[in-house]
Amino acid sequence: MTISEIKDLIFFERMMMSMTITYEVGNSLYINITNRCTNNCYFCVKNIKDGVGSGTNLWLEKEPAIDEVIEDIQRRDISKYKEFVFCGYGEPMMRTNDIIEISKKLKEKYNMPIRINTNGQANLICGRDITPYLEGWVDSISISLNAKAKKEYQAICRSVYGEKAFEAILDFAAKCKKHIPKVVLSVVDFISRDDIRLCEEIAQNIGADFKVRHFVNQSS
Repeated sequence: MTISEIKDLIFFERMMMSMTITYEVGNSLYINITNRCTNNCYFCVKNIKDGVGSGTNLWLEKEPAIDEVIEDIQRRDISKYKEFVFCGYGEPMMRTNDIIEISKKLKEKYNMPIRINTNGQANLICGRDITPYLEGWVDSISISLNAKAKKEYQAICRSVYGEKAFEAILDFAAKCKKHIPKVVLSVVDFISRDDIRLCEEIAQNIGADFKVRHFVNQSS
């Protein structure tokens, strides 16, 4: 069997394994709506293993429709959770319009905080500024920064948009500040302390909160 055939087999097996739309992390309910992403980050957990936490498989057979997402959420005991979080094995803002519609339905039914974990490239994905449409529905957005400048960002995250992704992320974060109560820029701590400090300065200049996430090599 060739390497290409092995990769195709692994991909097929992943696609047949799961339709996990929602999963728990602590007292938050996470919503997994896509496996697509504009980045190919070398540290991304989905390039290492098929699941998170206790092994929940997040590879989707197909992208769930809005109604499927709502039905899956309704099967949960929502009183257990403090927030909904759009985050899974992909970039949730690949489905920006669907996130907005789902968020509206969740707010109207549960009136619970909603967070999006994103790579910050939504305006590039959609070809327009989508941040005004998040106002009133999204309470918090966590944007992965992971580098101090565009060349370093592209080397680490390998965006399909190339080096222009970095400036677009900063612009997106600044625009989010006008429409979303809490904006966080985050980095993973495999970069140097000096780079982490510079990333924190970027967050401060935008007026965003800053978070350092610990990198765990889950392949070891």
